[in-house]
Amino acid sequence: MPITTTLSRLALGGALALATLGGAQAQDDVRIGFIVKKPEQAWFINEQRAATEVGEELGFRVVRLGGEDGQEVLSAIDNLYSQGAQGFVICPPDVRLGPAVMNRANQYGMKVITVDDQFVDSNGEPLAGVPHLGMSGYKIGRQVGEALAAEIEARGWDPQQVAALRITNNELPTARERTDGASDVLLEWGFPEANIFDAPQQSTDTNSAFSAASPVLSQRSEFEHWIIYALNEESVLGGVRATEQYGLGAADVIGVGINGSGAAFAEFSRSNPTGFHGTVAVSSTQHGRQTAENLYRWITEDVEPPANTETTGTLMTRDNWQDVRAELGL
Repeated sequence: MPITTTLSRLALGGALALATLGGAQAQDDVRIGFIVKKPEQAWFINEQRAATEVGEELGFRVVRLGGEDGQEVLSAIDNLYSQGAQGFVICPPDVRLGPAVMNRANQYGMKVITVDDQFVDSNGEPLAGVPHLGMSGYKIGRQVGEALAAEIEARGWDPQQVAALRITNNELPTARERTDGASDVLLEWGFPEANIFDAPQQSTDTNSAFSAASPVLSQRSEFEHWIIYALNEESVLGGVRATEQYGLGAADVIGVGINGSGAAFAEFSRSNPTGFHGTVAVSSTQHGRQTAENLYRWITEDVEPPANTETTGTLMTRDNWQDVRAELGL
């Protein structure tokens, strides 16, 4: 065989090997961000941990960051760019930040997926071009309403003599969807609309909900039985703690939250039951794993995720919480 032919074949083989190695190296170098609005909350801890775990399995790196306001989010994106990240998953602190976030991401050539809370445009509609994975807020809210109505019946309460504490955060569309879903079911079931009292909270944690609930309870002392619902279980727990301070016992309170995280597990593990009856559990673990993997596939295989993926939940109570936790991988 002529020397020139042999050299040509060696050169071609070397080029193919380098190309193959380069492709593998590109995947090895994939780095994504996972930005959440409340990094200290159990839901988001689980999400970020699950994203990291799937990254370890598939061979990409996950940078976990918090973004509790617009400036922190933009700083987090700058941080990710400096680390060579090709994209990020985000649960935004304000869904109206979408245009600003996408402008910064596009400057850096980053791909973006939202999780839990979806970006909206200036008209309040979902921001086009940003894949989203989250729970169906309205459907899960309806599950909360169904659980509340069933427990009212089980306790033999007269709905006319029951008050509903609706802890609201109407600035957040997903929060409004959840409380609207619960309210609609209760009204359809026959709960009196006049007995639903709003407690607007400043943020989505237990302390804020406690502060919002306390004056409502004081102003409505004529009611001895209360139901409580909100956008998440931390807020419902704030309402339950307020009823306890007000002097109401577990037998007089039915609180049903949403998520299925450490806050609920701790409450169910108490030696004595509280007014926290249950929570509609959604797999935060699955949210973290799926969005991280979707972003990785989008970066490495150019497979864009679905525009909108909605999940639903399972009612978790003191009686079944360990089984539901195992089933959902929480």
